[in-house]
Amino acid sequence: MRDKIQQIREKALAEIDKADGLEKLNDVRAAILGKKGELTAVLKGMKDVAPDERPKVGQWVNETREAVEKLLDEKVKKFEAEALKRKYEREKIDVTMPAKRSQKGNLHPVTQVKDQLSEIFTSMGFEVYEGTEIENDYYNFTALNTPKDHPARDMQDTFYLSPEFLLRTQTSAGQIHVMEAKKPPIKVVSPGKVFRSDDDATHSPMFTQMEGLVVDKGITLCDLKGMLDQLVKKMFGKNVTTRLRPSYFPFTEPSVEVDVSCFQCHGKGCSLCKGTGWIEVLGAGVVNKKVLEGCGIDTNEYSGFAFGIGLERIAMLKYGINNIKLLFESDLRVLDQIDDN
Repeated sequence: MRDKIQQIREKALAEIDKADGLEKLNDVRAAILGKKGELTAVLKGMKDVAPDERPKVGQWVNETREAVEKLLDEKVKKFEAEALKRKYEREKIDVTMPAKRSQKGNLHPVTQVKDQLSEIFTSMGFEVYEGTEIENDYYNFTALNTPKDHPARDMQDTFYLSPEFLLRTQTSAGQIHVMEAKKPPIKVVSPGKVFRSDDDATHSPMFTQMEGLVVDKGITLCDLKGMLDQLVKKMFGKNVTTRLRPSYFPFTEPSVEVDVSCFQCHGKGCSLCKGTGWIEVLGAGVVNKKVLEGCGIDTNEYSGFAFGIGLERIAMLKYGINNIKLLFESDLRVLDQIDDN
Protein backbone atom coordinates (compact mmCIF):
# COMPACT_ATOMS: atom_id res chain seq x y z
CA MET A 1 0.00 0.00 0.00
CA ARG A 2 2.87 2.34 0.79
CA ASP A 3 4.43 1.68 -2.61
CA LYS A 4 1.13 2.44 -4.32
CA ILE A 5 0.75 5.74 -2.49
CA GLN A 6 4.36 6.59 -3.29
CA GLN A 7 3.74 5.94 -6.97
CA ILE A 8 0.68 8.19 -6.92
CA ARG A 9 2.72 10.93 -5.24
CA GLU A 10 5.62 10.75 -7.69
CA LYS A 11 3.27 10.64 -10.66
CA ALA A 12 1.32 13.66 -9.42
CA LEU A 13 4.41 15.75 -8.65
CA ALA A 14 5.89 14.94 -12.05
CA GLU A 15 2.66 15.90 -13.84
CA ILE A 16 2.46 19.16 -11.90
CA ASP A 17 6.09 19.97 -12.63
CA LYS A 18 5.68 19.64 -16.40
CA ALA A 19 2.26 21.31 -16.54
CA ASP A 20 2.25 24.30 -18.94
CA GLY A 21 -0.87 26.08 -17.76
CA LEU A 22 -3.74 26.38 -15.29
CA GLU A 23 -5.95 24.06 -17.32
CA LYS A 24 -3.39 21.24 -17.05
CA LEU A 25 -3.04 21.81 -13.29
CA ASN A 26 -6.80 21.52 -12.88
CA ASP A 27 -6.68 18.19 -14.74
CA VAL A 28 -4.01 16.90 -12.36
CA ARG A 29 -5.95 18.09 -9.32
CA ALA A 30 -9.06 16.27 -10.50
CA ALA A 31 -7.14 13.08 -11.39
CA ILE A 32 -5.41 12.85 -7.98
CA LEU A 33 -7.56 14.71 -5.43
CA GLY A 34 -11.01 14.77 -7.05
CA LYS A 35 -14.01 12.68 -6.02
CA LYS A 36 -12.92 10.01 -8.49
CA GLY A 37 -9.20 10.71 -8.08
CA GLU A 38 -6.51 8.10 -7.35
CA LEU A 39 -5.81 9.29 -3.81
CA THR A 40 -9.51 9.42 -3.02
CA ALA A 41 -9.83 5.85 -4.26
CA VAL A 42 -7.17 4.75 -1.73
CA LEU A 43 -9.16 6.27 1.11
CA LYS A 44 -12.31 4.52 -0.10
CA GLY A 45 -10.41 1.20 0.02
CA MET A 46 -9.38 1.59 3.67
CA LYS A 47 -11.98 -1.00 4.62
CA ASP A 48 -9.72 -3.62 3.00
CA VAL A 49 -6.67 -2.55 5.06
CA ALA A 50 -5.89 -4.31 8.32
CA PRO A 51 -7.09 -2.29 11.30
CA ASP A 52 -3.62 -1.91 12.77
CA GLU A 53 -2.30 -0.59 9.40
CA ARG A 54 -5.00 1.99 8.85
CA PRO A 55 -3.35 4.81 10.88
CA LYS A 56 -0.13 4.48 8.89
CA VAL A 57 -1.96 4.37 5.56
CA GLY A 58 -4.02 7.42 6.58
CA GLN A 59 -0.80 9.26 7.49
CA TRP A 60 0.81 8.42 4.11
CA VAL A 61 -2.30 9.58 2.24
CA ASN A 62 -2.40 12.90 4.15
CA GLU A 63 1.33 13.51 3.58
CA THR A 64 0.87 12.83 -0.14
CA ARG A 65 -2.18 15.11 -0.32
CA GLU A 66 -0.31 17.93 1.43
CA ALA A 67 2.68 17.59 -0.90
CA VAL A 68 0.51 17.56 -4.00
CA GLU A 69 -1.62 20.54 -2.84
CA LYS A 70 1.48 22.53 -1.88
CA LEU A 71 3.10 22.07 -5.30
CA LEU A 72 -0.21 22.77 -7.03
CA ASP A 73 -0.63 26.06 -5.13
CA GLU A 74 2.94 27.11 -5.95
CA LYS A 75 2.47 26.41 -9.66
CA VAL A 76 -0.93 28.19 -9.72
CA LYS A 77 0.58 31.30 -8.16
CA LYS A 78 3.45 31.15 -10.65
CA PHE A 79 1.12 30.93 -13.65
CA GLU A 80 -1.15 33.70 -12.28
CA ALA A 81 1.85 35.98 -11.74
CA GLU A 82 3.06 35.33 -15.28
CA ALA A 83 -0.41 36.03 -16.69
CA LEU A 84 -0.63 39.28 -14.72
CA LYS A 85 2.79 40.32 -15.98
CA ARG A 86 1.76 39.68 -19.57
CA LYS A 87 -1.45 41.70 -19.01
CA TYR A 88 0.56 44.62 -17.64
CA GLU A 89 2.84 44.48 -20.67
CA ARG A 90 -0.15 44.55 -23.03
CA GLU A 91 -1.84 47.40 -21.20
CA LYS A 92 1.25 49.40 -20.46
CA ILE A 93 0.86 53.09 -21.33
CA ASP A 94 3.80 55.14 -22.44
CA VAL A 95 2.96 58.59 -21.09
CA THR A 96 5.67 60.12 -23.31
CA MET A 97 3.81 59.10 -26.48
CA PRO A 98 1.59 61.69 -28.20
CA ALA A 99 -2.09 61.31 -27.31
CA LYS A 100 -4.47 59.96 -29.90
CA ARG A 101 -6.36 62.75 -31.64
CA SER A 102 -9.93 62.84 -30.36
CA GLN A 103 -12.40 64.24 -32.86
CA LYS A 104 -14.83 66.73 -31.40
CA GLY A 105 -18.49 66.22 -32.24
CA ASN A 106 -21.18 68.83 -32.61
CA LEU A 107 -24.95 68.97 -32.85
CA HIS A 108 -26.73 68.21 -36.13
CA PRO A 109 -27.63 71.37 -38.12
CA VAL A 110 -31.37 70.72 -37.70
CA THR A 111 -30.91 70.28 -33.95
CA GLN A 112 -28.93 73.52 -33.82
CA VAL A 113 -31.74 75.36 -35.64
CA LYS A 114 -34.36 73.77 -33.38
CA ASP A 115 -32.46 74.83 -30.25
CA GLN A 116 -31.93 78.36 -31.57
CA LEU A 117 -35.60 78.80 -32.45
CA SER A 118 -36.74 77.31 -29.14
CA GLU A 119 -34.51 79.75 -27.28
CA ILE A 120 -35.83 82.69 -29.32
CA PHE A 121 -39.48 81.75 -28.78
CA THR A 122 -39.14 80.97 -25.08
CA SER A 123 -37.49 84.38 -24.64
CA MET A 124 -40.72 85.81 -26.11
CA GLY A 125 -42.82 83.92 -23.57
CA PHE A 126 -43.76 80.86 -25.63
CA GLU A 127 -44.13 77.41 -24.11
CA VAL A 128 -42.87 74.30 -25.92
CA TYR A 129 -45.26 71.41 -26.59
CA GLU A 130 -44.11 68.19 -28.28
CA GLY A 131 -46.96 66.02 -29.52
CA THR A 132 -47.00 62.46 -30.84
CA GLU A 133 -45.83 61.47 -34.32
CA ILE A 134 -48.85 59.18 -34.75
CA GLU A 135 -52.09 61.18 -34.85
CA ASN A 136 -55.68 60.41 -35.67
CA ASP A 137 -57.42 61.92 -38.66
CA TYR A 138 -59.46 64.32 -36.53
CA TYR A 139 -56.51 66.18 -34.98
CA ASN A 140 -54.38 66.16 -38.11
CA PHE A 141 -57.09 67.30 -40.52
CA THR A 142 -60.71 67.70 -39.38
CA ALA A 143 -60.06 69.89 -36.32
CA LEU A 144 -57.84 72.09 -38.53
CA ASN A 145 -60.78 72.85 -40.84
CA THR A 146 -59.86 70.14 -43.35
CA PRO A 147 -62.89 67.80 -43.66
CA LYS A 148 -62.64 64.53 -45.56
CA ASP A 149 -63.77 66.02 -48.90
CA HIS A 150 -61.61 69.15 -48.58
CA PRO A 151 -59.18 69.68 -51.52
CA ALA A 152 -56.42 70.72 -49.08
CA ARG A 153 -55.95 67.04 -48.23
CA ASP A 154 -54.55 66.58 -51.74
CA MET A 155 -51.75 69.00 -50.80
CA GLN A 156 -50.45 66.53 -48.25
CA ASP A 157 -49.68 63.01 -49.44
CA THR A 158 -50.33 61.25 -46.18
CA PHE A 159 -48.90 58.02 -44.77
CA TYR A 160 -51.99 56.30 -43.34
CA LEU A 161 -51.51 53.53 -40.77
CA SER A 162 -55.25 52.71 -40.74
CA PRO A 163 -58.44 54.49 -41.82
CA GLU A 164 -58.26 56.47 -38.55
CA PHE A 165 -54.57 56.79 -37.68
CA LEU A 166 -51.70 58.30 -39.66
CA LEU A 167 -48.19 59.72 -39.41
CA ARG A 168 -48.81 63.41 -38.77
CA THR A 169 -48.29 65.66 -41.77
CA GLN A 170 -47.92 68.77 -39.60
CA THR A 171 -47.28 69.57 -35.96
CA SER A 172 -50.33 71.88 -36.09
CA ALA A 173 -52.21 68.94 -34.59
CA GLY A 174 -50.44 69.78 -31.33
CA GLN A 175 -52.12 73.18 -31.33
CA ILE A 176 -55.54 71.52 -31.16
CA HIS A 177 -54.45 69.41 -28.17
CA VAL A 178 -53.19 72.55 -26.41
CA MET A 179 -56.36 74.58 -27.11
CA GLU A 180 -58.54 71.75 -25.86
CA ALA A 181 -56.55 71.46 -22.64
CA LYS A 182 -55.83 75.12 -21.91
CA LYS A 183 -57.81 78.33 -21.92
CA PRO A 184 -56.43 81.55 -23.53
CA PRO A 185 -54.10 83.33 -23.37
CA ILE A 186 -52.00 80.73 -25.22
CA LYS A 187 -48.46 81.09 -26.58
CA VAL A 188 -46.97 77.78 -27.68
CA VAL A 189 -44.57 76.33 -30.24
CA SER A 190 -44.69 72.67 -31.22
CA PRO A 191 -41.52 71.20 -32.79
CA GLY A 192 -41.21 67.66 -34.13
CA LYS A 193 -40.93 65.25 -37.05
CA VAL A 194 -43.65 65.22 -39.71
CA PHE A 195 -44.18 62.89 -42.66
CA ARG A 196 -45.33 63.43 -46.26
CA SER A 197 -44.86 61.44 -49.45
CA ASP A 198 -42.50 63.95 -51.06
CA ASP A 199 -38.90 63.52 -52.20
CA ASP A 200 -36.56 65.81 -54.17
CA ALA A 201 -33.53 68.05 -53.60
CA THR A 202 -35.45 70.35 -51.25
CA HIS A 203 -38.05 67.93 -49.81
CA SER A 204 -37.89 64.75 -47.76
CA PRO A 205 -40.57 62.20 -46.76
CA MET A 206 -39.61 62.95 -43.16
CA PHE A 207 -38.70 66.44 -42.01
CA THR A 208 -38.91 68.69 -38.97
CA GLN A 209 -41.43 71.45 -38.33
CA MET A 210 -41.98 74.00 -35.64
CA GLU A 211 -45.55 75.25 -35.50
CA GLY A 212 -46.46 78.26 -33.40
CA LEU A 213 -49.76 79.50 -31.98
CA VAL A 214 -50.83 82.64 -30.14
CA VAL A 215 -54.43 83.08 -28.91
CA ASP A 216 -55.46 86.10 -26.87
CA LYS A 217 -57.73 89.12 -26.93
CA GLY A 218 -57.26 91.48 -29.88
CA ILE A 219 -54.66 89.45 -31.79
CA THR A 220 -54.28 90.62 -35.41
CA LEU A 221 -52.06 90.07 -38.44
CA CYS A 222 -49.99 93.05 -37.27
CA ASP A 223 -49.01 91.12 -34.14
CA LEU A 224 -47.87 88.25 -36.36
CA LYS A 225 -45.78 90.62 -38.51
CA GLY A 226 -44.16 92.16 -35.45
CA MET A 227 -43.29 88.79 -33.95
CA LEU A 228 -41.84 87.55 -37.28
CA ASP A 229 -39.70 90.67 -37.62
CA GLN A 230 -38.11 89.98 -34.25
CA LEU A 231 -37.69 86.30 -35.10
CA VAL A 232 -35.77 86.80 -38.37
CA LYS A 233 -33.55 89.50 -36.90
CA LYS A 234 -32.45 87.14 -34.14
CA MET A 235 -32.10 84.22 -36.56
CA PHE A 236 -30.51 85.81 -39.64
CA GLY A 237 -29.26 89.24 -38.58
CA LYS A 238 -30.51 92.60 -37.38
CA ASN A 239 -30.85 94.07 -40.91
CA VAL A 240 -33.16 91.32 -42.19
CA THR A 241 -36.84 92.27 -42.73
CA THR A 242 -40.00 90.37 -43.63
CA ARG A 243 -42.81 90.72 -46.13
CA LEU A 244 -46.17 88.94 -46.30
CA ARG A 245 -47.76 87.54 -49.47
CA PRO A 246 -51.35 86.24 -49.69
CA SER A 247 -51.65 82.46 -49.61
CA TYR A 248 -54.05 79.72 -48.54
CA PHE A 249 -54.13 77.32 -45.60
CA PRO A 250 -57.41 75.76 -44.41
CA PHE A 251 -56.73 76.54 -40.74
CA THR A 252 -55.90 80.27 -41.17
CA GLU A 253 -57.84 83.15 -42.73
CA PRO A 254 -56.26 85.32 -43.97
CA SER A 255 -53.22 83.18 -44.80
CA VAL A 256 -49.78 84.45 -45.84
CA GLU A 257 -46.43 83.25 -47.11
CA VAL A 258 -43.58 84.95 -45.26
CA ASP A 259 -40.43 86.07 -47.08
CA VAL A 260 -37.25 87.49 -45.57
CA SER A 261 -34.89 89.93 -47.26
CA CYS A 262 -31.86 88.01 -48.52
CA PHE A 263 -29.26 87.93 -45.77
CA GLN A 264 -26.51 87.06 -48.27
CA CYS A 265 -26.86 89.87 -50.81
CA HIS A 266 -28.98 92.21 -48.62
CA GLY A 267 -31.68 92.53 -51.27
CA LYS A 268 -29.43 93.16 -54.28
CA GLY A 269 -30.10 89.77 -55.88
CA CYS A 270 -27.93 86.65 -55.82
CA SER A 271 -28.05 82.89 -56.44
CA LEU A 272 -29.48 82.24 -52.96
CA CYS A 273 -32.54 84.46 -53.50
CA LYS A 274 -32.61 83.71 -57.27
CA GLY A 275 -32.10 87.38 -58.05
CA THR A 276 -35.27 88.54 -56.29
CA GLY A 277 -33.76 89.83 -53.05
CA TRP A 278 -36.30 87.80 -51.04
CA ILE A 279 -36.37 84.24 -49.66
CA GLU A 280 -39.53 82.34 -48.71
CA VAL A 281 -39.18 80.87 -45.20
CA LEU A 282 -42.56 79.95 -43.71
CA GLY A 283 -46.35 80.02 -43.88
CA ALA A 284 -48.62 81.75 -41.38
CA GLY A 285 -51.94 83.51 -40.88
CA VAL A 286 -54.77 84.46 -38.54
CA VAL A 287 -56.33 81.35 -37.00
CA ASN A 288 -59.57 80.44 -38.72
CA LYS A 289 -62.59 81.05 -36.46
CA LYS A 290 -63.86 77.53 -37.16
CA VAL A 291 -60.67 76.08 -35.64
CA LEU A 292 -61.01 78.19 -32.48
CA GLU A 293 -64.72 77.44 -32.12
CA GLY A 294 -64.06 73.71 -32.55
CA CYS A 295 -61.82 73.91 -29.48
CA GLY A 296 -64.44 75.74 -27.44
CA ILE A 297 -62.87 79.21 -27.70
CA ASP A 298 -65.20 82.22 -27.96
CA THR A 299 -64.22 84.01 -31.19
CA ASN A 300 -66.13 87.12 -30.12
CA GLU A 301 -63.58 87.55 -27.36
CA TYR A 302 -60.43 85.85 -28.65
CA SER A 303 -58.45 85.65 -31.87
CA GLY A 304 -55.03 84.31 -32.74
CA PHE A 305 -52.27 83.74 -35.27
CA ALA A 306 -50.37 80.61 -36.25
CA PHE A 307 -47.22 79.88 -38.24
CA GLY A 308 -45.24 76.87 -39.41
CA ILE A 309 -41.48 76.72 -39.98
CA GLY A 310 -39.62 73.94 -41.81
CA LEU A 311 -36.40 73.49 -39.82
CA GLU A 312 -34.52 71.72 -42.61
CA ARG A 313 -35.27 74.67 -44.91
CA ILE A 314 -33.97 77.14 -42.33
CA ALA A 315 -30.83 75.02 -41.84
CA MET A 316 -30.24 74.81 -45.61
CA LEU A 317 -30.61 78.57 -45.99
CA LYS A 318 -28.55 79.50 -42.97
CA TYR A 319 -25.68 77.10 -43.61
CA GLY A 320 -25.63 77.11 -47.41
CA ILE A 321 -26.73 73.48 -47.91
CA ASN A 322 -28.05 72.88 -51.43
CA ASN A 323 -29.50 69.37 -51.03
CA ILE A 324 -31.72 68.30 -48.14
CA LYS A 325 -30.36 64.73 -48.36
CA LEU A 326 -27.03 65.96 -46.97
CA LEU A 327 -28.84 66.53 -43.67
CA PHE A 328 -29.70 62.82 -43.43
CA GLU A 329 -26.38 61.26 -44.50
CA SER A 330 -24.38 62.17 -41.37
CA ASP A 331 -21.38 63.01 -43.56
CA LEU A 332 -18.77 64.48 -41.21
CA ARG A 333 -17.32 66.55 -44.06
CA VAL A 334 -20.62 68.42 -44.08
CA LEU A 335 -21.37 68.41 -40.36
CA ASP A 336 -17.84 69.53 -39.34
CA GLN A 337 -18.38 72.81 -41.20
CA ILE A 338 -21.48 73.69 -39.19
CA ASP A 339 -21.22 74.51 -35.52
CA ASP A 340 -22.91 77.58 -34.05
CA ASN A 341 -22.38 76.38 -30.44
